[in-house]
Amino acid sequence: MNPWLIVAKAVLPHVADIVSAAGPVFTKRKNGDPAAVQPTLLQEQINELQAAAAQNTEYIKELAAQLQTTISALEQGALAADIRVKRAYSLCIVASVIAAASLGVSLFALFGR
Repeated sequence: MNPWLIVAKAVLPHVADIVSAAGPVFTKRKNGDPAAVQPTLLQEQINELQAAAAQNTEYIKELAAQLQTTISALEQGALAADIRVKRAYSLCIVASVIAAASLGVSLFALFGR
């Protein structure tokens, strides 16, 4: 399986959440005149920014927890792979010793007569 396909399968369920979170959600002035800034509008925008910052904090905490579980899973996978590599290396050593012994026996049988 292609590596990018695994990443795509992991990311695709979250694309809608990312797009909805990235959209413009803040209150805008109704007219384009910068002199017509009302204090209530500024206070509303400040409150929205504070709410967005709090929501971002929650998202970051959730992302950090997911990252932590992903890293621990990767570490476990790396340990399992390391054990398999050590086992394969040991098997190669044993096979090499058996091959060398059989070569010695065959040479002895060939030239020892």
